[in-house]
Amino acid sequence: MTATGTYRPEPGAAPLLRMIRAQAALETRMLLRNGEQLLLTVVIPSLVLVLFSSVNIVDTGDTGVPGNAGSSVDFLAPGVLALAVLSTAFTGQAIATGFERRYGVLKRLAVSPLPRWALMAAKTCAVLVTEILQIVLLTAIAFALGWSPQGDPLAVVLLLVLGTAAFSGLGLLMAGTLKAEATLAAANLVFLLLLVGGGVIVSLDKFPGAVRGVLELLPIAALSGGLRDVLQDGAGMPWRDLAILAVWSVLGLGAAARFFRWE
Repeated sequence: MTATGTYRPEPGAAPLLRMIRAQAALETRMLLRNGEQLLLTVVIPSLVLVLFSSVNIVDTGDTGVPGNAGSSVDFLAPGVLALAVLSTAFTGQAIATGFERRYGVLKRLAVSPLPRWALMAAKTCAVLVTEILQIVLLTAIAFALGWSPQGDPLAVVLLLVLGTAAFSGLGLLMAGTLKAEATLAAANLVFLLLLVGGGVIVSLDKFPGAVRGVLELLPIAALSGGLRDVLQDGAGMPWRDLAILAVWSVLGLGAAARFFRWE
């Protein structure tokens, strides 16, 4: 203040954590207000869980006798949790960010003090908030269908966090390098392919050995397989699946930070 009633402006960027927090809150509100995103992130996983849990898709042992609804939901619930992460962190985020880039939203953010990596961090935080809501809803539905989870909660949290980081990096990489229309088509195509070939609703044991070996290295297979080992079989820490997700996280986020273009 230079004199009574006179103020001197002091332009400058807000603290970095405050910028990330504000951007994350904005991204979360935009995500939750988007009807198409809610269809992808909430309705589709819920329908997959409800519809397929009523089908005898699980064989019990080597007898070939179809499993009951309880065994079906025990198999499906971990895969649907992985599907929720895929739909929010990868497909939904890739499409939304791709069109933000097309309409010039990211171009305007580029001239702000917000660094590129901080924007990615804010978007990932918004994804995590959405996923928490998804997991609460899907868990409630699974319990109503007779789900009986077991295993270490810490292992589940680690799998979900690393899965989110991996898919978030890949989604941002796609949105930051392809045109919006190409991102829309590619993200939906990848979603459908991974839904079938990622161990979500079809066990990877149904695939030939060589194909299964490749599919098991995909992030969706590591996430769904790790969650199933813990929640269905009560296994310990799934180190192999965690390692696969960690590698995809580093590669995806690193490539996105390097090649992401604002316009």
